[in-house]
Amino acid sequence: PVMTIGRQLKEIMAAHLDLSKEEQEAKAIGLLEKVGITEAEKRMAQYPFQLSGGMKQRVMIAMALACSPKLIIADEPTTALDVTVQLQILELMKKLSREMGVSILIITHNLGIVARYADRVNVMYAGHIIESGTTFDVFKHPAHPYTKGLIFSIPRLDKPVQGRLFAIEGQPPDLSREIKGCPFFERCTCALDVCERTQPEYVEAGIGHFAKCLHLQHGMEKNE
Repeated sequence: PVMTIGRQLKEIMAAHLDLSKEEQEAKAIGLLEKVGITEAEKRMAQYPFQLSGGMKQRVMIAMALACSPKLIIADEPTTALDVTVQLQILELMKKLSREMGVSILIITHNLGIVARYADRVNVMYAGHIIESGTTFDVFKHPAHPYTKGLIFSIPRLDKPVQGRLFAIEGQPPDLSREIKGCPFFERCTCALDVCERTQPEYVEAGIGHFAKCLHLQHGMEKNE
């Protein structure tokens, strides 16, 4: 908070790029313009408290792009932003990804963001990736009980209200203790006895679509 926007941008370049101070200045201004900040040269002398939440997020994206990365990891990139600004930031990230050939890994709890912007989805529970697939497959054909619970708990505006929303009962496991079986066992409505003591392996639920679920695995074994 006590460093200007320009100094923070140029600090990254000084550490990683072989540029003169003049080149750093020009590149920093160019990056601010690329992420849609007006009067970029003037903004270089400003401090974070002088910018709105959306503008701060744009500056962070400019910093992430400073060294021309192949991958950007965006952890909850829309937290504390209002809905309109969220849309602007996500559309900007999508645009820059396409223009600059940068892959973006978004970590988020917002399933609406996932549905609209992700190509592939990894669903995590208790530190485990429990389902992985294309966005279409995961949302249209969820295979893991946890994924199904997440999707069924979303209110629908295209259908009439049908009682209370679905809820996943219970609490996540204590990760300080060893988990011998499926981490979702105590909350799962489809749990088998074997789930309590056996770690599930990935089962193919479709082409390029996998889920860690013993119920799914046993169901497929029976079908075979």
